[in-house]
Amino acid sequence: MHITSAFDGGNITLVNADSSPIELAIRQDNNSDFYQWFYFRLEGRVGDSYPLRFVNAGKAAYPAGWDNYRVCASYDRDHWFRLDAHYDGQCLDFTVDLEQPSVYLAYFAPYSWERHLNLLAWAQGHDQVQLETLGQTLDGRDMSLLTIGDAATAKHRVWMIARQHPGETMAEWFVEGFLESLLDPANPGARQLLADTVFYLVPNMNPDGSVRGHLRTNAVGANLNREWSNPTMERSPEVYLVRQRMLQVGGDIFLDIHGDEALPVNFVAACEGIPGYDARHAELEQRFKQAFVAVSPDFQTGRGYELDKPGEANMTVGTNWCGHQFRTLALTLEMPFKDNDELPDTGEGWSPDRCRQLAQDILFPIRETLAHMDSGRNPVDTPA
Repeated sequence: MHITSAFDGGNITLVNADSSPIELAIRQDNNSDFYQWFYFRLEGRVGDSYPLRFVNAGKAAYPAGWDNYRVCASYDRDHWFRLDAHYDGQCLDFTVDLEQPSVYLAYFAPYSWERHLNLLAWAQGHDQVQLETLGQTLDGRDMSLLTIGDAATAKHRVWMIARQHPGETMAEWFVEGFLESLLDPANPGARQLLADTVFYLVPNMNPDGSVRGHLRTNAVGANLNREWSNPTMERSPEVYLVRQRMLQVGGDIFLDIHGDEALPVNFVAACEGIPGYDARHAELEQRFKQAFVAVSPDFQTGRGYELDKPGEANMTVGTNWCGHQFRTLALTLEMPFKDNDELPDTGEGWSPDRCRQLAQDILFPIRETLAHMDSGRNPVDTPA
């Protein structure tokens, strides 16, 4: 038996290979107490069963995330299926019945750095796409921005950023599906949007954390979604670079794509606790959510985070900073690590394909919200 995580995004420590179950521990993010993301390969004898135990699951960042959780597994790193697991409040146990010589096991279907680069290369081949490097991360990786549409003539500007928390790989699967739909010449909704709207997309806000196998932080342990009020090039260049471009061009809608460890549904969190939150914010949020529910059975509004009280929003969070700075619609979209309990899939749980489909569906609420903006409001001011 052999276990390794010495590859892009890998994370596991072998504690005891001779015990039954085999004891493993998830590594913490660098300079941080956060951990929950795991990704490793197990090699053994076909036909044998390998009981595995995460001995430190109970002290992970979000222990509630292990309740009713099923492990993602793949033999070819293309099709991912689920393995049942048991959490006793301290350890997570599951068993692999090996059907091929080796299997990959992960918290969610990984989105590799190589696939990220392939996505950028594919997107730049479209006439309406511009690829731009905003700067570098602390590990020297590129911070890439995709601009889709004609910024010089566009009436609307929509921002989408993903994977501030690198272990939330469903966010980049979502961006992939969004780009596939937006750049599909046979999609009339996409063509209509691109006639007067420019999209600014950052497919991966945290390249270093993604490659290092982190759950939530960048190379030096900064939680990027707590850096928006005062980012620096020394600690959080990822946020600093994107935020600077946002200030240059402004925007009408800001969408931050994430995953939630505990809640087994898709939902959005808004910016109701920011200073200056008003009836227009509330109306835009309601329009967006109503349109999303109408088009996607995978989206719901009944479950989500507890609402912030007026004036008590954490202004270091990206959605809150954007909603306040630009006085417009800013939402965090959360997808599950587990499954959508309202439409469960016993084989795959919440999956890359479901992420991509939800992303295709989001074109409709974007279009409907922009149309509502046009129907009776002044344009959002663009910062100087």
